[in-house]
Amino acid sequence: MLKKKVPKGRGRRTSEPATLLTDNDLYLFNEGSHFRLYEKLGAHPAKEGCHFAVWAPSAERVSVAGDFNGWDRKSHPLRPRDRSGIWEGFIPGVGKGALYKYHIVSRHGGHRVDKADPFAFYSEVPPKTASVVWNPEYPWGDSEWMAGRRSRNALEAPVSIYELHLGSWRRVPEEGNRPMSYREIAHELADYAAQMGFTHVELLPVMEHPFYGSWGYQVTGYFAPTSRYGTPEDFMALIDCLHQHGIGVILDWVPSHFPTDEHGLAYFDGTHLYEHADPRQGLHREWASSVFNYGRHEVRSFLISSALFWLERYHADGLRVDAVASMLYLDYARDEGEWIPNPYGGRENLDAIEFLRRLNEEAYRTHPDIQMIAEESTAWPMVSRPTYVGGLGFGAKWDMGWMHDMLEYMGKYPIHRRYHHGKLTFRMLYAFHENFVLSLSHDEVVYGKRSLLGKMPGDDWQKFANLRLLFGYMYGQPGKKLLFMGGEFGQWKEWVHEESLDWHLLEQAEHAGMRRWVEDLNRRYRSEAALHDLDCQPEGFEWIDCNDASASVVSFIRKARSPEEIVLVVCNFTPVPRAYYRVGVPRGGLWRELLNSDAGEYGGSGMGNLGGVEAAPNSCHGRLYSLDLTLPPLAVLFLKNQL
Repeated sequence: MLKKKVPKGRGRRTSEPATLLTDNDLYLFNEGSHFRLYEKLGAHPAKEGCHFAVWAPSAERVSVAGDFNGWDRKSHPLRPRDRSGIWEGFIPGVGKGALYKYHIVSRHGGHRVDKADPFAFYSEVPPKTASVVWNPEYPWGDSEWMAGRRSRNALEAPVSIYELHLGSWRRVPEEGNRPMSYREIAHELADYAAQMGFTHVELLPVMEHPFYGSWGYQVTGYFAPTSRYGTPEDFMALIDCLHQHGIGVILDWVPSHFPTDEHGLAYFDGTHLYEHADPRQGLHREWASSVFNYGRHEVRSFLISSALFWLERYHADGLRVDAVASMLYLDYARDEGEWIPNPYGGRENLDAIEFLRRLNEEAYRTHPDIQMIAEESTAWPMVSRPTYVGGLGFGAKWDMGWMHDMLEYMGKYPIHRRYHHGKLTFRMLYAFHENFVLSLSHDEVVYGKRSLLGKMPGDDWQKFANLRLLFGYMYGQPGKKLLFMGGEFGQWKEWVHEESLDWHLLEQAEHAGMRRWVEDLNRRYRSEAALHDLDCQPEGFEWIDCNDASASVVSFIRKARSPEEIVLVVCNFTPVPRAYYRVGVPRGGLWRELLNSDAGEYGGSGMGNLGGVEAAPNSCHGRLYSLDLTLPPLAVLFLKNQL
């Protein structure tokens, strides 16, 4: 029997297996249901060399060029694997740390390009763009956290998230104001988050991105933490440290679009492989980036593999999925005639809906103890409801409506607030339609929007009082909490991604008081079951009075599953102190003052209720008992009934 001659440079050169890919892998990949692609595609070092595999179905030739062959585009060709569109090969002598790219010659017009590996675990430090052969190995020490995190991430748990950008949280001024590395920031961040009482941190995207000014939202490396701050193991060490301090880690993840940089995913094999070819579907005009083709099976495999990769290999406790609205609507940020309707003539992106549902199903099937959180800015129904009832399957959703209403309301001078009282109360008409996260995020403190403190009206004292009141109202409302870095101590400046936060402000009493207020809010939110137990259930909230627009005062009760646990929240949104303000309550006895944002230790005037008020048997607001309260100016009170 004659044997086929093996072309030079294409055969098996060592005893290592020629491929990691089985026929079943190829079938699942092309079907759109292979969700561990990072184990098969990309670069995988072995004992005597390295396996390479890349998806480029329209390529005529694919080779690996790197520092190991003098960046020769011809010496190490890959071979196509059946009709899968995958090119693969084994290169002896190539090991961990080698730099490489794929040189792709397209069948279409002879287009030639050098591409970074879409499945690379590590990349050169930008602005360099080569991929690095890597096999992340880390001795995790967070087994205790991982075993018990279900209770920490549950909807009935207190979830208070500290959102931050790693490159600008703290910098090293002694060394040219450089960002801290993953390992340098680990203990400082873990200690700080724990001290402040936050339960989780959320990191703006750490996935590799060429443009630092994108904050990570223009991703080229969907399986690689940015090398700006260290190695993959260094990033694992950061997450491990946070877990060992009892802090969960949520990662921002961007499946909505990707940049058009030549080394990235765009026009990968001389065709629009990952993105739509028609610019009415494939070009995101608002961000000048490419839109994923969610109808392509292999693209779905790629994206869901990326999501599961961060949950599995990096022990992430959840993903916050960016810009979901831009995925759901075919006409998002497009004028009439600039978009293509779905087969039924509608604006809904049916492929994206299917993708999101499958994403969430797989995430929760394999990791039921995590949370998938949607940044979705419209009224799309059932975003955080299970797919089996027609939802998108997320665990929670940012409440963008509350954020916009509250910042608009708080930006008005108190004398005008009575005319906008509905901004305070409207949320409760929809508050339990979704599992909400109340977010005051990075997007609200950039691009001329001013810092949170800068948005507040009045003199400096009133600005601080207003911000303490805003935070207090947020923590009193049902829903999980998220606050962007710097807000917790009242940073004056907008966030600048190339600078550190203004930590020196904490030397001033007002800023130190603000931080102490947020710390105490976190601790009460965590310790009082009534403030978190039924965050996502209508049984956990009851208005006392939402109609006192003339005084700009609202009052409500928060409840736990245990009927004994209730907390009263009263907010005065004017600088006018109100003595003998009567509030109806459901029980008699002493109502102890848990928190008062006007306390002197927070920078307030020190007005209050001497630690508590005894309920009188005088009916008010439809309740049998009532309290005569002193309402401090621009302040919130939390009171708890002592049975």
